[in-house]
Amino acid sequence: MARTVDIDLLRHGETEGGQRYCGTTDILLTAAGWDQMWGTVGNECHWDVVVSSPLKRCAEFARALAQRHSLELQIDERLREMHFGAWEGRNAAELMQTDADNLTRFWRDPVRHSPTDGESVVALQSRVMAAWRDATAQCRAALIVTHGGPIRTILCHLRGVSLAESLQIDVPLASLWHMQIQTAAVRGATV
Repeated sequence: MARTVDIDLLRHGETEGGQRYCGTTDILLTAAGWDQMWGTVGNECHWDVVVSSPLKRCAEFARALAQRHSLELQIDERLREMHFGAWEGRNAAELMQTDADNLTRFWRDPVRHSPTDGESVVALQSRVMAAWRDATAQCRAALIVTHGGPIRTILCHLRGVSLAESLQIDVPLASLWHMQIQTAAVRGATV
């Protein structure tokens, strides 16, 4: 039996240290980042559950939102940002001075060229899509609070776009993406 699932994807807001490859580095939101996120979600709440990356820039807001609206909160390790290896904590200008060739290759084709000592986008896709399948199977209306990489991965999947094109998808800070998914029951499970 088919059913409709409403899922919103929310990227975290501005973080301490500015625009950098933060990846799995656990940094905090700035005051402006908190304001951005509250401004994006507003006072309305139509979710049954909030599912979040474990990283503080997502989880702390998700926890506050869930408490404000008495919602279930699930922390899902699979929704963390991609690990950027040697690029963690550095910005593009710095990397252009020390690792320009690898950075340029990554920007052109992230599937074939991973960050130096970092996670591949294929590994990112594997764990994020497992979390996505679980969320769509278990929830009726959910807010997923996560990062640019996981959101791009999900959008590529839903749009039928190659992961190689993922970096061309603009996912601004504190942006909200609404998805309405039709699921179908197969042998007692939803897919």
